[in-house]
Amino acid sequence: MLTVILLTLSNLFMTFAWYGHLRYKGTDLWKVILIAWLIALPEYCFQVPANRWGHLQFSAAQLKTIQEIITLVIFCGFSVLYLREPLKWNYLVGFALIVAASYVIFRKW
Repeated sequence: MLTVILLTLSNLFMTFAWYGHLRYKGTDLWKVILIAWLIALPEYCFQVPANRWGHLQFSAAQLKTIQEIITLVIFCGFSVLYLREPLKWNYLVGFALIVAASYVIFRKW
């Protein structure tokens, strides 16, 4: 559970670092890059331990899958609440297919 919490915190920071500047298109690009790097630093402080400790329980592919699903959930909320963009049905279907793929990755074959 600690891995999931740390990956969630990591993704919150990274989503803002990658997409937060889209509301500020008038800001100079060099400033946006600098701010994004400053936001990304704490992201790494959550992400690296999450993967290090998580790898004791999960494979690297499983960790990446967990991270991607968390990213999709956070991005959906971010897109609607922060960017004020609608979630279209085709986005949700595509995201659901990615989540469904996690079954294949986590199933014992």
